[in-house]
Amino acid sequence: MKKVAVIGFGFMGITHSINILKCKNLELTAIIEKDVDSVSEKLGQKIGNLATGEIDTEAFKKVPVYATLNSCLENEKLDAVHVCVHTDLHFPIVKEALNSGLHVLVEKPFCLDLKEGEELIKLAAEKSLILMVAHVVRFMSPYKKLVEMIDSNEYGNLRFLSLSRFSGVPDWGQWKEKQKNFGISGGALFDLVIHDIDFAAFALQEIPRKIESTVLPGKLSNNDYVNAIWQYPSRNLTVKIEGGNIFPTSYPFQAGYTAVFDNATVSFSTQTVEYIFIDDEKGRTEIDAGDLDEGYFDEIALFSESIENGTLPKKYSPDSALETISLCILHAKN
Repeated sequence: MKKVAVIGFGFMGITHSINILKCKNLELTAIIEKDVDSVSEKLGQKIGNLATGEIDTEAFKKVPVYATLNSCLENEKLDAVHVCVHTDLHFPIVKEALNSGLHVLVEKPFCLDLKEGEELIKLAAEKSLILMVAHVVRFMSPYKKLVEMIDSNEYGNLRFLSLSRFSGVPDWGQWKEKQKNFGISGGALFDLVIHDIDFAAFALQEIPRKIESTVLPGKLSNNDYVNAIWQYPSRNLTVKIEGGNIFPTSYPFQAGYTAVFDNATVSFSTQTVEYIFIDDEKGRTEIDAGDLDEGYFDEIALFSESIENGTLPKKYSPDSALETISLCILHAKN
């Protein structure tokens, strides 16, 4: 079993930890959280915008907690770390981990600065270490099924794809501090809408020929609402991406897609999460959407397999995640 530590124990750190405990090839060796005493308190809280599994508090009690990666390495032998801190800390922590000889799975967004991302990619390659960015929507069942439909031409060619993602402005964990430091998180564009920007590029395996984007400011940045149109003239395809968190905190999270093919329209929404709907000339049918939250386990399983194999599949490379950052920048209002 590979020994891993989770750095940062907020919503995503807890999510990663739960799924590491489910992975037969990984051992959760440590939790690294600067506020050591907060770890036990967070186990009883509900934070984030998705339920990602039950917490086995007894299992977590057995996992040692350290304030820094350095103090952890003085006491524990690690193979890898999962970096689940806020975006502005990704670069220094991932760099420290790579320089310590550790494989790294870092939460999205990779880095807001392209040069920092390039430096980390180069460092990982030089040290022959796996560096992967956790873009979970790529692994979520209803989105994976859409990719299969696109690739197979089961319903003909894709002509129009609409992707949406909305939530109230987050107020859990350090998000209140981020509101005071306007722009530091990258806002909804880099934290929320990035999921659909990344998925569109991942699913289509092609950068759009033209992007038209409208953005609005919110509490976190100048880019807290995004409405964008992508054009693929050679494919006679248009993609619409809309999302943001300019709403009150109580506004419920919702995401989904509508894909218009030659012979059918396929749609999914987290508001009817059990099903994918297919509409054609014969009427409406529904298929099982699968468990949305299994995507968190599946991305961690791929990271584990990649450590074992010594290579990460190209379509999941950190270069692809950095390309997503480039696309986000094209949508942004400076």
